[in-house]
Amino acid sequence: MTWNFRLPRALLLAAVLAAPACSGDAPVEPASPARAYLEQMVGIMEQRSINRLKIDWKSFRATVLADAAGAQSIPDTYPAIRTALRLLGDGHSFYRPVTGSAISVPTRTCASASFSRPALPADIGYVRVGSFSGTAAQATAFARAIQDSIRANDREGLAGWIVDLRRNGGGNMWPMLAGVGPILGEGVVGYFIDPLGAETAWEYRDGTARSGGSVTQRVDAPYRLRRERPRVAVLTDNLVASSGEAVAIAFRQRAGARSFGTATCGLSTANATVPLSDGATLYLTVSVMADRTRVRYGDSVAPDETVADAGQAVQRAVAWLQSGT
Repeated sequence: MTWNFRLPRALLLAAVLAAPACSGDAPVEPASPARAYLEQMVGIMEQRSINRLKIDWKSFRATVLADAAGAQSIPDTYPAIRTALRLLGDGHSFYRPVTGSAISVPTRTCASASFSRPALPADIGYVRVGSFSGTAAQATAFARAIQDSIRANDREGLAGWIVDLRRNGGGNMWPMLAGVGPILGEGVVGYFIDPLGAETAWEYRDGTARSGGSVTQRVDAPYRLRRERPRVAVLTDNLVASSGEAVAIAFRQRAGARSFGTATCGLSTANATVPLSDGATLYLTVSVMADRTRVRYGDSVAPDETVADAGQAVQRAVAWLQSGT
């Protein structure tokens, strides 16, 4: 999951020019653009990283700069950037250069079996919420498509709904929340909490997903269920990650909701999007996700009922929905 955190463009690649010291001292050579780039990036990490209170920043900076000894261009710094991401230790931060592949240092490997839409009884509603990354227009279309699916599957006499998050590897959480909002229900559904305890609430209200009270995604003419606040069974597996985990967490502690399957991947943290002056982007992990009761995660989210077999997880979800208890 990502959200925007912007710094003034001039800060990010300004040359670091040290003034001469006392008369007679040799002048200090200006830092190279490559070193200035790394210095500023490490400064951003020190200011905002989720692990900023745990890291020895003097040692961190020395190690990163040592790995960039002799670097003259920004591409020359890529090995040092990889070192910085490793030393952050969050497993979620990554760097996307202007060209070429993203640089990341994963701390876990997540996997699950493939699956198809399950055959369900007539009294069970079903909606799939997959991963999403794209433009603002595509995000609106994605959220709309989820609500259209809910509309198509809503009918009288439903015992409840299955919200299928399996293999949702993340991306942008806001169209996911806006899309599934009619089933999730209105109000605060979760939080980001930073290392100092500052909170940012997530909400679904009137067809909008909101972060800290600001609208992040809107669905025009939002759908309303025939029966509001239904029972909900949430399906998870080990490939549910990041924003997918945010949706799973949004259903935690919701009355009438229960999860089935296996534990999620373990990236239930939030990344701030930091645009850099050369056109690259740093996605920096800055907070943990918490449910509506402020229980913090930051790692795998275990289901209420662990069921390793995907087919059996669906059967257990159906049985629980139909039991009404």
